[in-house]
Amino acid sequence: MHAIHDVATERLQTDSKIFAFTRWDIVPVGAELLHLAYFFGMFFLFPHAPLWVMLILGFIYSVSISWNINGISHNFIHNPYFRAPILNRLFSVLESVSVGFSQVFYDCIHMQHHKGNADRPNEEGETIDWISIYKHGHDGEPEHPLSYTFLSFFREDPKTVFRALMRKDKREAFWGVLELTLFVGTFVTLGILNWHYIIFLVGFWYFGHCLSYLNGYYRHYGGNPDEPIAWGVSSYDKLYNWIWFFNGYHAEHHFRPKVHWTRMQAFRDQIVEQQRAAGVRVIKPPHALGFLDPDLPPLHAKRSPSEQPSSTR
Repeated sequence: MHAIHDVATERLQTDSKIFAFTRWDIVPVGAELLHLAYFFGMFFLFPHAPLWVMLILGFIYSVSISWNINGISHNFIHNPYFRAPILNRLFSVLESVSVGFSQVFYDCIHMQHHKGNADRPNEEGETIDWISIYKHGHDGEPEHPLSYTFLSFFREDPKTVFRALMRKDKREAFWGVLELTLFVGTFVTLGILNWHYIIFLVGFWYFGHCLSYLNGYYRHYGGNPDEPIAWGVSSYDKLYNWIWFFNGYHAEHHFRPKVHWTRMQAFRDQIVEQQRAAGVRVIKPPHALGFLDPDLPPLHAKRSPSEQPSSTR
């Protein structure tokens, strides 16, 4: 009898001298470079384009922030793209400028997210996961999606992240502060060159991070914080997963965070029966449009402790 091929524990191997796991990672790397070019391209286009065009481009930039954070940047955290540490460091800096937030700080926040896995507050009202959708909710229920989406940005505490980095690795803390300085310095420089533009940009930058939190909300809303295989909520919309680098496979990702984005479908095929037995929630639309799912459970619905989250097939 042949041994079962375990996608979750298999490490991808490539003979590439550049990429650490697979040459397919050239796709998210190229996407980041296009995102960076788009970011600076808006600045140069601003004095010449009519306002209605810039408003459309600004909205696209907002969406692209969430797309980058949840696709390119997120996969980079779990499986750094390059063999050479200096290339990974350079990519981290470029990511920080593109999305307007330190990649190192995001790495720290995201690893804390995986420690808690969207946990409910304890007796003291604290969660392990700093960005848990239950952190500011009531009676063990998730927070309302609107407040989570638009207020989470202001709840971020760089000092807490910095202290966590200092305890773990002072060198990483230095790079995190440097990335924040570079991103802020970039915005300030653009503002000095054209103050009208930076006023225009900041609103879309903020909205982009709100969209990222919206995406994160529905990656866990309706999930089961007490069941590892059901921690996350998945969406298998094909176009969404192709464009967002398989971000939709979120239950699978929380169950085995190191599975490479190119192997998510194969991993899901291996555990699908376990998922069904555990009641893993699956939504039809992409996560950012999770509120449109026809089987969305009502907010603050009272459930018995033994009741599993609903599941759509």
